[in-house]
Amino acid sequence: MSAGEELPASVLFACTHNIIRSPMAAGLMRLRYGPLVRVDSAGVRPGEEVSAMAALVMDELGVDIAEARPKGFDAFDENENGPFALIVSLSPEAHHRALGLTPALGKAAEYWPTFDPSLAEGSREQVLEEYRAVRDGLARRIAARFPRPSTG
Repeated sequence: MSAGEELPASVLFACTHNIIRSPMAAGLMRLRYGPLVRVDSAGVRPGEEVSAMAALVMDELGVDIAEARPKGFDAFDENENGPFALIVSLSPEAHHRALGLTPALGKAAEYWPTFDPSLAEGSREQVLEEYRAVRDGLARRIAARFPRPSTG
């Protein structure tokens, strides 16, 4: 985000199943900005429940996403708060869908290519390291993209 741009009023994070990447990003955004930004997440084909591995690595930061319920883009068809200021897509499929939903669901869309850690192989600890790498990468991207509000 360049100088002079402001923190968006609302952000929708989107991925394929809304069980790993987008709930993690939404949790990180809430952790960083609290009630300053309306945040939600969606998936192209929502899964049944948030990934246990994603919930575990988010819990390491004190962010509880275990109770989040995956939902699709259609959950926002009649969004009482109006369109999101920004849709951030984390998978190619989600970005394709998001582009088709602007400006009705989101005023703008951005694509942040993000590895799906459910594809990681190896020991439990090796897989957890991949989840942590995705979490930490999302946290860095959020911090870089969205400015802290001025306290002055």
